[in-house]
Amino acid sequence: MPKVALITVHGMGVTLSDYAEPLKARLKHELGDRYLDLTIRPVFYQDLLQDNEAAVWDRVEMTTKVHYDDLRKFLLFGFGDAAGLESRKEDADSVYEMAQREIARALLDVYQQCGSDCHVVFLSQSLGCQVLSNYIYDGQKFRKGLTVDAGIWRDIEHTRNALGGVETAALPFLRAETCMAWVTTGCNIPIFASAHRNITPIEPPNGLPTFRWINFYDPDDVLGWPLRPLSPEYSALVDDRPINSGSGALNWIMKSWNPMAHTTYWTDGDVVKPLAQLLRGLLV
Repeated sequence: MPKVALITVHGMGVTLSDYAEPLKARLKHELGDRYLDLTIRPVFYQDLLQDNEAAVWDRVEMTTKVHYDDLRKFLLFGFGDAAGLESRKEDADSVYEMAQREIARALLDVYQQCGSDCHVVFLSQSLGCQVLSNYIYDGQKFRKGLTVDAGIWRDIEHTRNALGGVETAALPFLRAETCMAWVTTGCNIPIFASAHRNITPIEPPNGLPTFRWINFYDPDDVLGWPLRPLSPEYSALVDDRPINSGSGALNWIMKSWNPMAHTTYWTDGDVVKPLAQLLRGLLV
């Protein structure tokens, strides 16, 4: 029986390396004893960006006076992430490439721990959805023999060396070809894709007809978007699910959007319970 692994990819803004711990606790509660059969591997790429952004913020604080500090800091660390990942991404060892390398490293760890037939489920938040979409999309271009202009698939030999040596048999796994499902939350892919005439999503990994893409978004979260309106291809592939993330006292306090409205998905029962149900269905 194939093993099951959940690989998480965090979103924008200040993020700690243990960001997935609250999610793990919720899943442990939902899955009970089956939780022990699940491998969870968080991807952490924020350290590639955060120190540089913090240095800029410190210089601003030391030399000038600005207002709305919390919002400014959120925008600097959040949109600085997005701009940094897209800017100069064709350069060797760009942050775009290094972020993809961290995803590949997580997949390689799962491959070595769980085997080549392990069923992978991705969970990504916010900017992490765009990062992971690029990773899978680039890998699918590489598999077709098309030119890849940026990221780890542009020079796979360099990537194999950077990861400490990767056997050829592992490359399909690193292209996410055993991915059974992708759950996106607070997804802002439309912000990156909307200016393009042709908006094309990833293909179901390895052509799997059973592949599922579930997209949770809060209509009150301006950084979390539905995906089906992007194109007929997205409409055919994605299951959009609007939820009320962070409901209760927090939602009552926040009459309009603020950064906190974008960060509560992974502890919300409307996300955690369906995610646990999906994982339980694979852990048979």
